[in-house]
Amino acid sequence: MNIQRGPGRLVLMVAALCAGPALAGTFTPPEGCTGYLTVQMVGCSVSNHYTCTGDAPGDKWRTDFGQNGKVFESRINSEAEWMESINFNPDSRDLLQAGAADPASLSNLLATGRDTYEFTTLGDDGTSKHITGLDRLTGETVVIDGVTLKRTEYDATATLADGSPLWHAKGNEFVYEDHRIFVSGKGTWAGEDNQDLPYDSTPMLFLLPGEKGFFSTTPLFDCDATLSGLDGPTLISVQGE
Repeated sequence: MNIQRGPGRLVLMVAALCAGPALAGTFTPPEGCTGYLTVQMVGCSVSNHYTCTGDAPGDKWRTDFGQNGKVFESRINSEAEWMESINFNPDSRDLLQAGAADPASLSNLLATGRDTYEFTTLGDDGTSKHITGLDRLTGETVVIDGVTLKRTEYDATATLADGSPLWHAKGNEFVYEDHRIFVSGKGTWAGEDNQDLPYDSTPMLFLLPGEKGFFSTTPLFDCDATLSGLDGPTLISVQGE
């Protein structure tokens, strides 16, 4: 499940990605944290993934940058269950509430090919959101930039505490099993107006520590400015399982 880490932040990213040229830079994680992966994606977005010694075992962080700077940050646990997210410009923070009716489980998804979830989040503005959904493995194995991923299909809905619709998202994502994380793909996100807004955050490059471009804050694909500095991605191959 990548809801808060993908389409759930889409509206904020649209504004962040549309103005100004990208500025080259390197992300420095908080003290006590160590980076392990950078993902360059379609849609002018780059994600830097890291772990921190003060967190529970299996917790992982991700900080996303668009063309105009940092736009999103999140923490997941060992089951890739969303724990908290921070949006920027404007700033806001949401936390997973204890006692989820149906906690998300990456282990269950990988073992059975299907995982449902139902949980509640609470924002720092006091807004409570009820989120329900489904992740399903499609049976396709996808190789992108030499990395083997499992393609998923998801459908998720968020409502307010009174049942009012907040958003609905659906599409395809990927599971990077070696790191036990979800990676964004493409789909649609609809807000309260129920108008589908398509997004595409398909991964193109996976960079490890020591590789050129690791922990870059500069997105490379589909940005307004012409960017250079990394070799292009290898061809994407897909095969059924």
